[in-house]
Amino acid sequence: MSETFRVLVSDNISPEGKAILEQAKGIEADVRAKVPADELKAIIQNYHGLIVRSATKITSEVIALAKDLRVVGRAGTGVDNIDVPAASKRGIVVMNTPGGNTLSAAEHTLSMILALARHLPQATASIKAGKWEKDRFLGTEVSDRTLGIIGLGNIGAVVARHAEALGMKVIGYDPYLSPEAAARKKVELVSLDELFARSDFITLHTPLTASTKNLLNASSFAKMKKGVRIINCARGGIIDESALYEAIVMGKVAGAALDVFEKEPPGRNPLLELDQVICTPHLGASTTQAQVKVSVAIAEQVVDYLLYGTARHAVNLPSVSPETLAILHPYLLLAEKIGKFQAQITPGRIQEVHITYSGSVVDVDTAMVGMSLLKGLLDPILEEKVNYVNAPILAKERGIKVVESKSHESEDYTTLLIVQAQSERARNTVAGTLFGKNEPRLVRINEFVTEAIPEGNILFVHNEDKPGVIGNMGSTLASHGINIGQMHLSRDRIGGTAISLVHVDGRVSQEVLQALLKLPHILSVMEIEL
Repeated sequence: MSETFRVLVSDNISPEGKAILEQAKGIEADVRAKVPADELKAIIQNYHGLIVRSATKITSEVIALAKDLRVVGRAGTGVDNIDVPAASKRGIVVMNTPGGNTLSAAEHTLSMILALARHLPQATASIKAGKWEKDRFLGTEVSDRTLGIIGLGNIGAVVARHAEALGMKVIGYDPYLSPEAAARKKVELVSLDELFARSDFITLHTPLTASTKNLLNASSFAKMKKGVRIINCARGGIIDESALYEAIVMGKVAGAALDVFEKEPPGRNPLLELDQVICTPHLGASTTQAQVKVSVAIAEQVVDYLLYGTARHAVNLPSVSPETLAILHPYLLLAEKIGKFQAQITPGRIQEVHITYSGSVVDVDTAMVGMSLLKGLLDPILEEKVNYVNAPILAKERGIKVVESKSHESEDYTTLLIVQAQSERARNTVAGTLFGKNEPRLVRINEFVTEAIPEGNILFVHNEDKPGVIGNMGSTLASHGINIGQMHLSRDRIGGTAISLVHVDGRVSQEVLQALLKLPHILSVMEIEL
C-alpha cells in the first residue's frame, strides 16, 4: 500500500492551486486560511508538507515540533517568514516560486511612481472629503525625468523596460552586474553616488542584507538632488525611516511611495502622518494573475517532491534524488558557506571565480557543488531568490567567469575546496574542508590558516599582532551586551598581521562596529552573516 502524504495549506491560495492538491493521488490536503500560531504548533506534527504565503511564520519552534514535515512551500518569492537554516538542519526542503510575481511587483512599482508624481491618493481623499483642490495637487510628468534603479535583478529589469516606454531616462546601480549585462537591459550603469545625484525618482529592488540595511540614510539623502521622490516596493529596512521622515520634512525629498516597512504592520509610524507619503500594505505581488501562478506552481512543486522526490526551486537543496542528496549534502553546505563568505568579504563586482576541487570531493557531483557555491555567492547580493537551477544563469548574466579545476590529491586534508574570487577591487582566497563526515570548516582565508565554523554571525577582524587586542575586543563587546560564542585566531607571523573570526550571539550594530574599529591596532572590522 502506497504512503499517503498530508499537506497543510495555512494561508489563502487560489482555487486552481487547491484543485491540484485535492486531485493528486497520494496527497491528502487540509486547506485552511490564516491558521493562528498556537494552532499551527499544535497540529504541525500531523503533516508531511506545508504551503504558506507571507502571513504564516515558520519559526524554529514550529520546525522543532514538525516531526514528519518534509517540505515547506512558499507561494511567492520571499522566504523571510521561514527559518530556512532551522529547516535545513532538520532536512526539510524549503521551496519558493521565483518569477511568478515579477511582473506584478514591477507593475506595482510603476503604479507607485505615477501615483506619487500626480498625487493620486491625496486627490482622491480630497474629493471624497467634499473638496475640489486643483491647485493643491499640481503634479509632475515622468517623461524625460531620470529614474534611478538600485538593484537590476528580474524585477528591476522589468521596471527599467516599462519606465523607458514612459519616456524616462533610466540609470541603475548594481555592484554585481557588469556594464555589458546592464547595457543588454538598456540601463546606464552608474555608481551609487552618481545615481543619488542624478535621479528624479529612485526605486529600490534589492534584498535586505547586512550591506543593504539602511542603504538610504541621512548621508544618502544629503547626496540627492532637491525634490527627489523615493519608491520602495522591495523590502522594509532598506530605508532608514527616521532619516526619510527628516528628509521629507526638510524639503529635500518631495515624496515617498512605500509598499513595505521595517515593521509590518507599521503601527504609529511618523511617516504615515506626512501628506507627501503614499503607501500600500505590501501589495507588490497581490494581483489575481500572480496569485494563480504562484499557487499552481507551489502546489505542483510540493506534490512532485512528496510523491517523486523531485525538488524544484528549492532554496536550500538542489534538484536531486533523496539518495544522492544524502551523499552530496555536506559538500553542498560547505560550498554554499564559502560562497556566502566570499560575497561578503570581497568588495566590488566579482568578475571571476576559480574553484579548485581536491581530494574526495572530486568523486561526487562537482557540478552540483559548483552550483551551491554560486548560490551562496549570489544569494546575499540579489533581490531575486537564488537556487541551484538559476545560480549559473544569474552568474553568467552578471558577467562572472567561473573556472573549475580538479585534483584527486589534497596534501593536508582528505577533501578540500579552494575558492578564489576576483573583483575589480580585490582578490580573496578561501578554502574549506569537512571535519568528520559532515562538519564544514574554513581552513584558510588568504594567507591565514584557521579552523573556523562557517555559521551564524561572525565579526571578521584584521589587526596588528599586538598584545591586548583580543582583550580590548572582548571588553568592548561585553560593554555593549554582546556575548562571544567562540573565536578563531590566526596570524601570518609573530608581530605581523592577524585575523580574528569572532562568533557572536546575534546582529551587531554600526555603533559597535565603529567602537571596535577605534580600538588600538585594529585595521578593519566587518560583520559576516552565515
